[in-house]
Amino acid sequence: MSSGGKFRAVVLAGQRKGVINPLAMRFGTTSKCLIPINGRPLIEYVLATLGNHPLIEEIAVSIDGDSAQAVGEAAARAGGKVKVRLVEARDNLADSAIAGAEGAAGPILFTTGDNVLLAPSSIDVIANALASAEVVIAMARKESVLAAHPEAQRRFYEFSDGAYSNCNLYAVNGQGALKAAEVFREGGQFAKNPARIANAFGIGNVLLMRAKLVSLEAAIKRVGKRIGVKIIPVILADGSQAIDVDNDRTYGVTEELLARRGA
Repeated sequence: MSSGGKFRAVVLAGQRKGVINPLAMRFGTTSKCLIPINGRPLIEYVLATLGNHPLIEEIAVSIDGDSAQAVGEAAARAGGKVKVRLVEARDNLADSAIAGAEGAAGPILFTTGDNVLLAPSSIDVIANALASAEVVIAMARKESVLAAHPEAQRRFYEFSDGAYSNCNLYAVNGQGALKAAEVFREGGQFAKNPARIANAFGIGNVLLMRAKLVSLEAAIKRVGKRIGVKIIPVILADGSQAIDVDNDRTYGVTEELLARRGA
């Protein structure tokens, strides 16, 4: 359990400025998080999982103004037990994360509005890990991800101890650790944008990673030292936690896995 008790969950659901998501366009929605899957918008699944978890005491959703009403309606349908507050999305992920976390007195959990397959057990794992770190990031091994579905992911981070995918699930142990959000100032999706990972983590760290000269744990430790916070990775056994809805392929994968769950 984290040292700070219950969490504020921050759901990052805003559109990247100047970017029109092709999947949202196909479904005719103002935001990717409102795309329907099995009759419910993506974000409704996320809010239901968070809102019914005993470690979550409040939820803030970072969302663009033109999608706020629809997200509010999804929150009402999700049936969670905690209040959901909408926060205007900022121009980048870092500022959106900081705005969503503003005023939180305890630990803060971050995820995204398309993290449909988020499992309560993953929240438990990351909360337990936060007892010994300032920042925790959730990862899954390549083998676990592909076991969940062979088309789940096509890009992985390679280290000396194997290949991993991130799970769009992070936690910080209070306001002092929010400086870690700076790594997302230029945006996420590091596997697709090599320049972003170099700017965020430092070219030296990236070269070590590319050469597979460091383990995941060692690489994360180096990044934490660069930022000035203690960061640890947690490895989730459930590879589905590394799958979010980003394109037609992952939409189909998520739809199939939801059907298997009976969701």
